[in-house]
Amino acid sequence: MNMELEDKRLASALHTFIFPFSIKEKCYSELKQEFEQNGFEFFLLDKLDLEHAYYGEKYSVNHLKMERFYLPFTANILFPHEEDEERFQRFSKLLNYSCELRTPLFNIPFRIVSVDIFMCPFQLGLITIRTELLSPGIKYSLALEFASRFRVLQDVNPQDDTTFISYQDIEFEEAEQFIFKKLTPFIVPFLDKSGVEGAYFETLPFFVDERMYVQSVYQFEEEVVIDTKDLFLAAQLDGVNFNGQPFISSTNPTYIEEYCEQHCYSRWSPNTFHIVNEHSFNCITNNSRESVSLANQMYGSYYYGLLLHLFHKIVLLKLSNRYSRIKLEKDKDAIEDLIRSITAFSSRYYFKELISQSQGKELFNQVRSIFGNQELYADVKQTLTDLFKYQDQFSSKRHGNLLLVLTIYSVVGGIYGMNLVIEDLKKDITMSSLVEYTLFEWIALFVAFSGIIVGFLLGTIVLKNWVKDKLSKR
Repeated sequence: MNMELEDKRLASALHTFIFPFSIKEKCYSELKQEFEQNGFEFFLLDKLDLEHAYYGEKYSVNHLKMERFYLPFTANILFPHEEDEERFQRFSKLLNYSCELRTPLFNIPFRIVSVDIFMCPFQLGLITIRTELLSPGIKYSLALEFASRFRVLQDVNPQDDTTFISYQDIEFEEAEQFIFKKLTPFIVPFLDKSGVEGAYFETLPFFVDERMYVQSVYQFEEEVVIDTKDLFLAAQLDGVNFNGQPFISSTNPTYIEEYCEQHCYSRWSPNTFHIVNEHSFNCITNNSRESVSLANQMYGSYYYGLLLHLFHKIVLLKLSNRYSRIKLEKDKDAIEDLIRSITAFSSRYYFKELISQSQGKELFNQVRSIFGNQELYADVKQTLTDLFKYQDQFSSKRHGNLLLVLTIYSVVGGIYGMNLVIEDLKKDITMSSLVEYTLFEWIALFVAFSGIIVGFLLGTIVLKNWVKDKLSKR
């Protein structure tokens, strides 16, 4: 829906696009070699020269403040001292590529500042792309349109079909093509697409309409008044319509007010606001004196906080997806593996208290609520309870059947069988003695030898399961 909007101008617009993907099993060492060969550096907090390395000329991140923003057990997961598959491993590369987003109505020059690739537990990877618009005084609607268009990995509507990303006179039709052919081509062989076998058109799991998550910083001039429509536009990424005019996706002022009240964190209003929803996390300010420090915060502590909550949401979705695919009567190993995964996630990664500072707690409690992580976690915990109940019932039934078989063999073989043929088993059995056996003695001999075979088979199965369990825990 269209309505008259004041198209305000920005002093700067920064976007970070986040692309989650699944990593194939047992390929971490190969993938790390690819990082090194393609110029990506492992990120460590004690490398203070990296504070200014990946964020552009004006921006930096204070590593000490970033670590203190989180509680110790959270910081231990986010900022490991060495490469560790059980923690977040960040590999970063400075690019400074000058690019252009081209459409029939407008061209938007921008810079790809840097790229991060995170290798996370549960075979999850995150690619983050930092961009900066190069047009000073760009209209707010065009900055939002840039975010809306660039985040589309695969074209899904007519506007996307006419949008191209240009770099060094090479045009890429889709953002996915630009990422996997120019920015990170080496990562394609390691993508795991096993979560989308049942889809007709989807090729990447964990997306809605194949779009990336966006973290943005929009700086207005100081004289510009930020109103609820500006906040709503940022959250919805409402840019321009087919005619190139700014538009808003609601014409109901009451709805816009209520939406912003629910999704906006306004501790520093009227000059600075944070607004978050399922596909964007935005900082909007007209405070020019604090604009750099706000951007630094979004590049630092808030960036990691957002990634952590995205990690929680995606892993919870992965665990739910795995549960929906399990065939309870057949996938016994898959059930045990899922129980281990849920238990490990609950004990190591999912804590309600993650952040030490009050402002961070308030903001990311809101992020958790909007993402629906608590509800997803409750569902997964209920799944764990159901799996334990099923496993307990199945184990009781299996043990009962096994006990019945062993009892039958013990009774029949011990009391009946062994009493009939025990003396013959003490010496060599000849054909002449076998010929003289009665029907009951033949049955007893069969029970005795089959009991021995069953005992060996059960011992072999127990040993095999023990070895498999040890290997799965490595």
